[in-house]
Amino acid sequence: MALVEDWHAIEQALPAGWGDARLRLALADDAASERAAALLGPLNPWRTGAQLRFFAVSSGVGPRSDAIERALGRLDRERIAGTLELVAADTAPAAPEISRPTLVAAWDAARATLPPDWSDLYVEVDLLSSDYLARASLQMSPLAARREGGKPALRFRCAARRGYGAAPQMVRRCLERCDEDGIRGELRILRVLCDTQHAATQGPVWQIGGRTV
Repeated sequence: MALVEDWHAIEQALPAGWGDARLRLALADDAASERAAALLGPLNPWRTGAQLRFFAVSSGVGPRSDAIERALGRLDRERIAGTLELVAADTAPAAPEISRPTLVAAWDAARATLPPDWSDLYVEVDLLSSDYLARASLQMSPLAARREGGKPALRFRCAARRGYGAAPQMVRRCLERCDEDGIRGELRILRVLCDTQHAATQGPVWQIGGRTV
């Protein structure tokens, strides 16, 4: 069997989530080993007699699967026969989970930074996944939240006392419902107005990017 095919068989048998695989290639004699070491140079093989040792990684620094395949392909083209076997394989360490505040905590923190006379807000909840869009839209329906642009984000208005926009208490309750449903994202206050006075209107009219929001 060609060495490239040996590698494919080894790779398919590796455990899910493998991080690195240590390999050993046994050659017929020292002469074949010397020539093979030259052809496998990019892999930095370690030679011991008629054996070569090298490793592959699934991610990070080191030769990946395609590099292993190219290097072994050079041996196959020169008809250098050998036995490739897996010595050991390690599982890749799990990526650390990024700690994010809940949407309610983010809302409380954002409100704490507002001036005491704030009256109107324009808020965005940038969801971590588009899979959350339908459920978040349902949980935030009392806020008249709507999607803006192509990213998975919902925007809504909030009014401190009167006018157009949901009350702060309603905003907090809807965000609680999102948290309870396992919906994750980042909350940002995009615009804030202070001490607006209504003159026969339901509140200020904002135009952002040529659109009324």
